[in-house]
Amino acid sequence: MSTGRITSLRADKGFGFIKEGTDSGSGNDIFFHRTAVVGVDFNELSEGQEVTFRTEPDPRDASRFRAADVRLVDSSE
Repeated sequence: MSTGRITSLRADKGFGFIKEGTDSGSGNDIFFHRTAVVGVDFNELSEGQEVTFRTEPDPRDASRFRAADVRLVDSSE
């Protein structure tokens, strides 16, 4: 599982992007769809939250990747 932060959300369209890595200056932006979110409702997410996720090939374009199993990192740990 990778770790990153949500950098943008398009609630009206049901998708967002995660900046991969813990350093905000490094890593790639990874697309995720609302159906990839696990454990919370997509509408409960906000920019800046830390998440874990895995990547998988995008079925529309196998040369690109998207996030799957997107889960909020429990900040109480």
